[in-house]
Amino acid sequence: MTVSALTRPGERDRLIVKLGEIDWIFCLTLTLITGAGGIMLFSIAGSSWMPWAAPHLIRYVFFFAIMIVLALVDMRVWFALAYPVYGVGVVLLALVDVVGHHALGAQRWLQLGPITIQPSEIMKIGLVLALARFYHALSGKAAQLSWWLLVPAILILLPVGLVAKQPDLGTALLILMTGGMMMILAGLSWRIIAAGILGVAALAPPVVMFALHGYQRARLLTFLNPESDLSGAGYHIQQSKIALGSGGLLGKGYGLGSQSQLNFLPEKQTDFIFSTLAEEFGFVGCVSVILLYAAVIFMALRTAYIAHSHFGRMAAAGVTVTFALYVLINGAMVMGLAPVVGVPMPLLSYGGTVMLTVMVGFGLVLAVRVHRYSEVTSGKGALM
Repeated sequence: MTVSALTRPGERDRLIVKLGEIDWIFCLTLTLITGAGGIMLFSIAGSSWMPWAAPHLIRYVFFFAIMIVLALVDMRVWFALAYPVYGVGVVLLALVDVVGHHALGAQRWLQLGPITIQPSEIMKIGLVLALARFYHALSGKAAQLSWWLLVPAILILLPVGLVAKQPDLGTALLILMTGGMMMILAGLSWRIIAAGILGVAALAPPVVMFALHGYQRARLLTFLNPESDLSGAGYHIQQSKIALGSGGLLGKGYGLGSQSQLNFLPEKQTDFIFSTLAEEFGFVGCVSVILLYAAVIFMALRTAYIAHSHFGRMAAAGVTVTFALYVLINGAMVMGLAPVVGVPMPLLSYGGTVMLTVMVGFGLVLAVRVHRYSEVTSGKGALM
C-alpha cells in the first residue's frame, strides 16, 4: 500500500496548501548564504571539501529539511512548548556547571553518549519562545511599565548568568541583547530604557575590572587600544584588518587570500570567515553577502508584521533579532568595531550547533507565516 493511500485526501490537500504558504524566496536566500560559506570553506581548506566545506553543506541539507518540517507545526504547539523548552534549557545550563565537558578552556558543553550539545544554543530559542508566550497574555499598558516586567527580566537574567559563568561572554551578551530587544518591541517604556542604559554605563567599569576573566578583560582593553599587543591579544583583530583592507574593491581572487591561505588569520573557518571573504572577493563580495543577510532580516520581519497572533509576532521578531545580532556583532568584531567575543557569522561560518539553532529559529518564523491567520489563546485574560 502506498503512502498516498494511507493519507486522507483532505490531509494531503492541507499539507500541499501549507507547503505553498512557505516563503521559498526566503529559503533560497538562506541557501545562497550557506552556499557562499561552503565556497569560502572550500577555498581556505586548500581547494578541498574536507574538513569543512562538505560537512557544512551536508548539515545544511539536513537542517533545511528540519526547518521545513517545523514550518508545518501549528502555532498552538509552539505556544504549548514555549515554557517547557525554556525550562529544559535552564536545567541543561545548570548541568553544564556540574558535569559539563571542558574544551578550549571553557565548560560549555554536555556529553550525552556520542552526542555533544551546547545548552546555550537551546536557550536562544527557549528564551524567544518564553518571552513571546509571556507577552502574548500581557496587556500593552502592562508591557510599558509595571511590576509584571520583573518576570521577563528574570527570564532573561537567569540564563545570562548561567552562560556567563561557563564562561561564554559572547553568547551571554547575545541572549541579553535579544531579551532586551524583545522587551522594547513589546512596548517597554522609554523611561525604563533610558534608566537601563544609564545603569549599564555605571556598572560597566566595575564589571570589567572585577567580574570578567583575565582574558576577557584583555580582549576588551585590546579593543580599546589594538596596537598595544599586536603579537598577543591584538593579533586576531590585526590580521583580520589586514585581510579586510588587502581585498580592495574586487578582492585578490578565489583561493588567493594570503592571510587565510597561509594561516595568518586565526579561526578563519569560524569567527573570521567574513575577513576571508573580504580578502578574496573584496568590497563587492562583502556587500553582496550583507545584502543577502539584509534580505533575510527584512523578510523575517515582514512575517512578524503580518502575523495575527501576538505570540507569532513576538516569536518571529525575537528570532529575527537574534539572527541580526549575530550578523551585527560578528561584522563589527572582524572590523575592530567591537571586542572579539567568539560570535560566528550565521550560515557563513563553519559550525553545526549555531546552524541548527538558526534553522530551528527560521522554522519557527516560517511556521508563523504558514499559520499567520491562526489565533493563539492562552486561556486567560490579559495581565494588567
